[in-house]
Amino acid sequence: MPAKFNLLCDSTCDFSQELMDKWGLRYAPFTYVEADKPDGGFHGVDDLFQSRSPHDFYENIRWGAAPLTSQPSQAEYDKLFREALETGLPSVMVCISTGISGGYNGACTALDRLKEERGEDVPIYVVDSLLASTSLFLLMQEAVKQRDKGLSAEEFVRWIEDARYHVQTIFMVDNLDTLHHGGRIPKSVALVSGALDAKPLLSWKLDGGLTIIGVTRGRKKAMKKMVDYYEKNHSNAQYPAIACIGNADCDHDGMRLGAMLADLDDSIEIMTSNIGPTIGCHVGPGMLSCVFWGEDRRSKKSFSGKVRGIRQA
Repeated sequence: MPAKFNLLCDSTCDFSQELMDKWGLRYAPFTYVEADKPDGGFHGVDDLFQSRSPHDFYENIRWGAAPLTSQPSQAEYDKLFREALETGLPSVMVCISTGISGGYNGACTALDRLKEERGEDVPIYVVDSLLASTSLFLLMQEAVKQRDKGLSAEEFVRWIEDARYHVQTIFMVDNLDTLHHGGRIPKSVALVSGALDAKPLLSWKLDGGLTIIGVTRGRKKAMKKMVDYYEKNHSNAQYPAIACIGNADCDHDGMRLGAMLADLDDSIEIMTSNIGPTIGCHVGPGMLSCVFWGEDRRSKKSFSGKVRGIRQA
């Protein structure tokens, strides 16, 4: 069935360019740069690893690069929106969580300016996913299916604003240093984690911020906790039995986690993705994530162990 609207997103969904092309998606790219380096240091555009491989990107961070990210420019949003309008169809833009980035606000600003020029009836909708990275990958993968079912733009917005709360996420970072450098956690928390060889396990709060839901010693124990989390929280009553595994240049661990989930339930469809440059700048190499469909998170008590001091990019 022909789509009734254009589906837009930003580069934090961690799709490959191949998937973008296959599913007919357009995106606005984030950028990254080492701001304290006179020559720009390690920098680039989040082009879905077209110009730089995941390994090369994360090797630079292992060797000391500490890039910071910037949301798409107003020119990028404007270009994306104008090209979408030329198709004659409405468009829905799905953005990275406002809990960790200003990307959604940037898209809204660009849309407001376009409405000033063309009138309030510009058929573009901007949605805060309250997610990013592998979590946004899973949401957008299902979003393509919903689009292709023939939903109108308005019906789709209502669907995705509910579906985002059914995305269950647990991810591990190798350490908290990079999150600290990016201004997302206090230095004291990062120091304690490194000293104890602790592997923090994080998830999304309902407002789109990050929260620590557990800490383990070592990656093997952390991966076992991730499988336990899946077993406890997954539900296929409304969405498919899919587990999406993302990795930041730790493919072996990703395959191992997938095998552990398959041993638990061989009916699970395992999907994989690379943690893209935008999120990778803040989590560093070694991040491993497990994302799947579950019950509505709004019906449960909020997670404990909140990360204090989280700030936007």
